[in-house]
This record gives sequence, C-alpha cells and structure tokens, in this order.
Amino acid sequence: MSNRMWGGRFSSGPDAVMEEINASIGFDQRLYRQDIAGSIAHATMLAEAGILTHEDRDAIVTGLNAVLAEIESQKFNFSRALEDIHMNVESRLREMIGDAAGRLHTARSRNDQVATDFRLYVRDAIDTLLAQVKVLQLALVERADAEAETIMPGFTHLQSAQPVTFGHHLLAYVEMLGRDHGRLTDARRRLNESPLGSAALAGTPYPIDRDMTAKALGFDRPTANSLDAVSDRDFIIETLSAGAIMAMHLSRFAEELVIWSTGQFNFVRLSDKFSTGSSIMPQKRNPDAAELVRAKVGRVLGALTSLIVVMKGLPLAYSKDMQEDKEVAFDALDALSLSLAAMTGMVGDLQVNRERMREAASMGFSTATDVADWLVRQANIPFRDAHEITGHIVKLAEEKGIALDGLTIEDFKLIDHRIDSRIHKVLSVEASVRARRSYGGTAPENVLAQAARWKSLLTGTTVEARKPVVKLGGHGHGDGGVE
Repeated sequence: MSNRMWGGRFSSGPDAVMEEINASIGFDQRLYRQDIAGSIAHATMLAEAGILTHEDRDAIVTGLNAVLAEIESQKFNFSRALEDIHMNVESRLREMIGDAAGRLHTARSRNDQVATDFRLYVRDAIDTLLAQVKVLQLALVERADAEAETIMPGFTHLQSAQPVTFGHHLLAYVEMLGRDHGRLTDARRRLNESPLGSAALAGTPYPIDRDMTAKALGFDRPTANSLDAVSDRDFIIETLSAGAIMAMHLSRFAEELVIWSTGQFNFVRLSDKFSTGSSIMPQKRNPDAAELVRAKVGRVLGALTSLIVVMKGLPLAYSKDMQEDKEVAFDALDALSLSLAAMTGMVGDLQVNRERMREAASMGFSTATDVADWLVRQANIPFRDAHEITGHIVKLAEEKGIALDGLTIEDFKLIDHRIDSRIHKVLSVEASVRARRSYGGTAPENVLAQAARWKSLLTGTTVEARKPVVKLGGHGHGDGGVE
C-alpha cells in the first residue's frame, strides 16, 4: 500500500529496508513542540489571508493542541510508517478533525516545515546553553574571588614558569566562556529568520503573509530566498562550530582538574558527587565527571564534521541527505548541556589545597623572572643581560640544592657585584604575584577587580571589588620589590 501522505504516484509501499533507512521519527520526534507551534502559526496566517476558513483554523488549532497534550502525556503512538514528526502529527490531526487537517499543508512543504522546526529547536537549545554558560561563569567568578590570593604555579609546557593566583587562573576560563557566549549569541541572531512559506523550494502562489508567521514564531524576519531557506543548514553548523570551541575550553579545564586531583599534584579534591571508585582498588578516587567532560568534545566535533561532510556536495535545494543533520546535532547539543552542568557542579564544591599549591609554586625557581626584572629596574641592566645573569644565579642555586631565596647576598655578588640585599624583596612567590599589577595581570587586587566586573556583567547589578588581604611577614616580603 502506498503512503497516503505522498504516495498518489506510487502503486506499492516501500520495501522494509527503504522504510528503515527513510524513517526519521526515531529521533525527530523531539521536534514535536516546534512542529506544532509552526503549524498553529501557519494555520492562523492562512485564515487571516482568506486561504483557510476560520472554522477550519479553529478545528486545526484545537486539534493540534490536543495532539500536543497526547504527546506530552506519552499517549501518542509514533508510527515509523509515517516517516517523520510532520506526518505523524498531521495523520493524528486528521483522525481527530477529519478533512480540515488536509488543508493545513496548503502553501507549505515538509522542506520549509522541517527547516522552520529545526531552527526553532536550535534557537531553544542555544538559549538553554547561554543560560548554562552564565551559571558556570558565575560559579567560576565566585570561586575566583575567594581564591584571589591563593598562590599556585603558573605553567608553560606544563613546567613551572611563574607564580600566579588560583583566582587568576579560574578567571581565564571565565574569559573563554565569555567568548563562547558571544559566538552562540551571534549564531542565534543569524539563525533567527523564518523559512516558513518558502514551500518546497520556489515559494508559493498563495497570498500568504510570511511576516505574520515569522512574528508569531519569534523570528526577526522571513528568509529572503526560498531556495536558500530550505537548503540552508548554516545555522546548526555555526552553532556546532561555537559549541566545539566551547567543548574544547571545557575539556582543557577538565584536563587540569584531572591533573590537579592526582596524588602527585594534590592541588584540588573533587567531591564524592563527581568522583567514582574502583571495583578492585578501594583507595581510588577517580575524576570520572571531569574525564567525561574532556571526552565530550569528540562528540561535538564529530557532529560538526559529519554535518559539513553531508552538506559539502549538495546542489540546491533540498536533498534527503539533509535528514542526517538532526541526529548528530541533537547528540552534540545534549553533550554540551550535560558538560556545562557537570562542570558547574564540580566547580561549586571543589576543595582547594592552598598549602600544597603554594608549596608547588615555590618550586622550579619560579621567581627567576622577578630577579631579572629587579636587575633591570634597580641595576639598570639591559633585560637580555639580566636574563643571562639570572640564568647563572639559577644554576648556582641548583648546584647548591636550594631555592633562590636560600641564596645569600654573597652568593648573588659572586655572580654579579651590582646585586645588593634589596633583591631578597622579590624572591618570594607572594612578592611575585603582588608585583604583577599590569592590567590583566595576576595580582590579587587585579583578580578581585575582574571578579567584581564579571559579577556585575553576569548579574546585572553593580558589584564593588573587595580589597585584598595583604599578608605581611611569614612568606611575604615587603611590597613585591616595587620601589
């Protein structure tokens, strides 16, 4: 038996294999809200344009709302024989209200229908992701504010480089997520045009009002070219591009959480909520949540690559290949949302080992650059020469098996007679971070100012930066060597 939705030209039904490869209802049923919203807007417009009677419109709208209620109460029977969400909804509508349902498809095609549904879905997904990004940013900002004076090693090549504050490190991810937010916002703005009314590819001879349906569905305007409208998938490709960058950022942070939570680093401890154990080794605490966030970038990037490959060779306008757009996109958008939620949870109850971080920051001669900077400022030595002198100082400390602050003034003068006792003011990690006051630097006052700025941006309220608690004595030395 031919398909009653499109089968007038066919004398027999599809082969079982054809039905299997052709059906999309297994995954596109999640578009039901968008599909029904689009159909209600279309029916309303048809009635206003005099193409549909008001009686038929009322029956269609009432019936569509009844279909929606059935789906949401899980009483709806999705049929693979009806291929997709559009045919499933329309078929059930016809069972409910009769011939009026057959008039709903006037002046549209499944081509513009699915393009509209998918744009609406992606727009909703972006809105969810944008909200989640802000929640994660705020969690990072709150933690950065609390850790503005927590000293940790800053790394290049994963080798100890210079001391930084943990708050400064966390704010780096806030900046990344801010760019991610901007990219998603840009993608949303560009996708917010309505394809509805473009029909199969050439538009329609009916006197429809595309501005009306666009407005009803929250679009900024209708698409300007019917061919482009039904064949465009830039909106999901751009969203996945932005999503892949964001997933990469989340993966980098997840990798650091994995490293930091090892016994060898012992910088942080993930709570029991986001850790698992071993089936054989009772001592194990595995950072599985962070590892899975790290892995999700593969799914998102895979979806992006898959969709670009699908689209790259398609002539205008619609081809069935484009049915492959949704399944990978749904999976990727779900992965992004889950990753953001998991990362927010991990940040929220992360335990920080401040003493261990500070100890690690003191290793590896991390204040060597401060020595070179002191030679430039106080001894008027060109930086390249100061760099070489400092290398000799580090070598001497390494030979003696001590840190830079363990060297005596006599040791320093052995390397260069121009060095005096003031150099000891720059040798502590506390002095090092406090000296980095340039805009964007790691100094606690900078971190607190940036944390306040981000709180203001994220909450829409004015937040004043708190003052750092300067810890003199102990490991601290003066004012960081700024004289």
